[in-house]
Amino acid sequence: MAAILTASPPLSSSSRHPNTISTIRSSSLFPRQSRRFRCSAGSPEGSGAPPLLKVAVGGVTELLRLFSPKDSREDAVGIREEVSLPRSVDDVLGFLAADYERAYFLTGNFTPDIYAEDCLFEDPTIMFRGRARYAQNLDLLVPFFDDPSLELEKIEKGCNNELNFILATWKLRTYLKLPWRPFIAIGGKTTYDLDKDFKIVRHAESWNVSSLEAISQIFKVASREIDS
Repeated sequence: MAAILTASPPLSSSSRHPNTISTIRSSSLFPRQSRRFRCSAGSPEGSGAPPLLKVAVGGVTELLRLFSPKDSREDAVGIREEVSLPRSVDDVLGFLAADYERAYFLTGNFTPDIYAEDCLFEDPTIMFRGRARYAQNLDLLVPFFDDPSLELEKIEKGCNNELNFILATWKLRTYLKLPWRPFIAIGGKTTYDLDKDFKIVRHAESWNVSSLEAISQIFKVASREIDS
């Protein structure tokens, strides 16, 4: 989702289909409810963004990072209170559920210790490595959100070809602090691949809309119906 502001750090689409899966349904994370979306179980429409769009998103991200405070999240990640190392998939799922309760997409408040330092983050428009960079990118975005909400629809664990993973399905909506106050509404899924030490080595996000549809929401004026 972060790439919608052309400063996104994470994720791309994941088309994995679990051989075994266990589901936990969760509740809303921010007080305001999101509108209902239809999510595809196959390859998401958001994958395969046009090359020029990917270049633009990456370029703006780097510009924002260049002009951000030097002591941003890269130091904050080290300062954050450490958590007990996860010893099972269930432990990681618990940390992620708590992060969703804090709406980490929108607040930047997540648990870095459950990620490998060189974790791969991708979404339909951008891909890079490094949890510190991901944390910094989240911090770049937080000031742009206005009246945000994030709803975790379900979070599930599974195994595919001996690879443990966790899949979260969510709905997000927020206004942006721009003069025309655009409204962003997206449904998505995030796949968290785990290594043998139960560290997240890949954080991959897919959306229920194409990358162009997602980005175009930035340029639309929010209607009064949405406000109500």
